[in-house]
Amino acid sequence: MIAYLVTIAILVCVAALVGLALNLQWGQAGLVNFGVVGFVAIGAYATALLAPQIGWLPAMLVAGAASAILSAGLALLSIRLEENYLAIVTIGFGEVVRLVILNEGWLTNGALGIPDIPRPFAALGRTIGGDTVFIVFALALVAVVFVLLEAMARSPFGRVLRAIRDDATVTAALGKNVFALRVRAFAVGGAVMGIAGALHAFYLTYIDPSQFTPIVTAYAFMAVIAGGRGSNVGLLIGACSIMALLEGTRFLKDFVTVIDGVQLSALRLGLIGAGIVALLILRPQGLAPEPKRRAADLLPTEKGGV
Repeated sequence: MIAYLVTIAILVCVAALVGLALNLQWGQAGLVNFGVVGFVAIGAYATALLAPQIGWLPAMLVAGAASAILSAGLALLSIRLEENYLAIVTIGFGEVVRLVILNEGWLTNGALGIPDIPRPFAALGRTIGGDTVFIVFALALVAVVFVLLEAMARSPFGRVLRAIRDDATVTAALGKNVFALRVRAFAVGGAVMGIAGALHAFYLTYIDPSQFTPIVTAYAFMAVIAGGRGSNVGLLIGACSIMALLEGTRFLKDFVTVIDGVQLSALRLGLIGAGIVALLILRPQGLAPEPKRRAADLLPTEKGGV
């Protein structure tokens, strides 16, 4: 039971990192990204390929940088599109990544996947306990990313992103470079998604294309919506809630014995969907909505700015 709870905690950490990244891109900057799973996969595969050669920390940094660069490149090509078309482009990007990791066996080992990915602090883990060390590492990583993104949200950069989300035309009229700011937000979010992919690869020590399906993107959007769009604190609550709902419904088999496994799987998805719909009806702003900014918070008191 302890091992199961540890696994759930680490999966929540991965989901929280992905959700924090999406919350920056979509929740705060208003940029729809339906290709989340593609950036997570890039981070995971970069880590799996490089960690045995250069070590886990450089590999994780390269994974974040690779996802950031690809995010910026995709943004430069498509960010001027209307919201609906940007969503289509990101869906296509995610599918391209899936096909590449599935078919380019010379690089990714195809459907067979990549095994033997070294974990961070492996030597310490053999002394204290691998899961104990790793969960501390995962929680620390989430805490660092949360603090950085929360500071960014409270900075002039974060305030301008919310202004762009609410009305890009007015923000541009005030002299802000909307295009450059959107590219930066997309790149930072992509970097965090790459780091989330690295954490995923480190924990499982094995990855293959079947782990990176569109459901990863769906869970990220669920977490942002459940927690409250634009709220980093709400995102953490939303990620925990969605994971608890996903895992809690697994125990339906202990109470519902009159249906088979296929029907039970469908029932789980139905209950999850009903839970999300109920939340949207009862708490459309999310469990912990984005805090309203006071007028004093919006005054340009800082020197410089974005």
